[in-house]
Amino acid sequence: MIDLASLALFMAATLALNLAPGPDMLYVSTRSLTQGRRAGVISALGIAAGSVVHTVAIASGLAALLHAVPLAYEIVRLAGAAYLIWLGVQALRGKAGPVTGKPLDRASEWAIFRQGAVTNILNPKVALFFLAFLPQFVDPARGSVALQIAVLGCLFNCSGTIVNIGVAYLASSAGRWLGTHGPFERIFRWLTASVFIGLGLRLALGERK
Repeated sequence: MIDLASLALFMAATLALNLAPGPDMLYVSTRSLTQGRRAGVISALGIAAGSVVHTVAIASGLAALLHAVPLAYEIVRLAGAAYLIWLGVQALRGKAGPVTGKPLDRASEWAIFRQGAVTNILNPKVALFFLAFLPQFVDPARGSVALQIAVLGCLFNCSGTIVNIGVAYLASSAGRWLGTHGPFERIFRWLTASVFIGLGLRLALGERK
């Protein structure tokens, strides 16, 4: 369904993007620092549940859109490219560390899971990112667009969940391991920017398959 070269590129990009600090990692690390490793893992699972909702919504809606309006593919491609490049520029301009913010109040395990899911679902940037990122690796000639997006979304979600669980373990045992200053913050900021801008240019300069 998805050729191996595209799948390998997708998994490499997915790993790099999931390793780059962002709101999800902030929530997991803060929960871990506040309530320990178990709370961090539960928050990571809540975020994963939210990502499933985004994947299903985008897979069904985008497939119908591309089928009904061929021009929509080009609109999505160019808009997605612009959005990814904008994210890269914002990452370069950012000065705040990835784990800044006030400690979270203690909460029940269900509340932690629910908050992670709802925070992810109600974040429009997550939907926009999925819409910009996943279609790059979809080839309509290889079968159902919706199925391809669903598979890619699940792979992205699995990678992100593994990374977030790793963050929960590290944050709970090593404290603020990324910190607000120093080499870690700068390295991850440049990594984030490079991945976003590179993907945006690839999407903008590529042709529809």
